[in-house]
Order: sequence, then structure tokens, then C-alpha cells
Amino acid sequence: MGLGEKIHNAAEKLHGKGQKTAGDATGNDRLKAEGKRHQVKADLKQAGEKVKDAFKKH
Repeated sequence: MGLGEKIHNAAEKLHGKGQKTAGDATGNDRLKAEGKRHQVKADLKQAGEKVKDAFKKH
């Protein structure tokens, strides 16, 4: 996984965490769900990149 991709995924996860926290604080279910979606999306991208890296090593 390239450094740029790692930074992008971390930023997306952080953005999602902020949205989820804001949604929790305001009681906004849509914002909470959107934040959680960003976090899950970033986690899945990271997992996919790790799988690609594992195949490149062999």
C-alpha cells in the first residue's frame, strides 16, 4: 500500500469518526450513519490494500 493511499484512508476514517461524533452529539441519525459508513469504507479499503500487498510479495 502506498503512503498516499494510507494517508487517504486514515483521513477518510478520521472524517467519518468526526461525523459520527457530531451525529451523536446532536442526535442526528443521518450524520451518525454517514460517519459510520465512511469509517467502514476506509477499513475495507485498508483491508483490500493489505491483501494486494500480500499477493505482491509472492
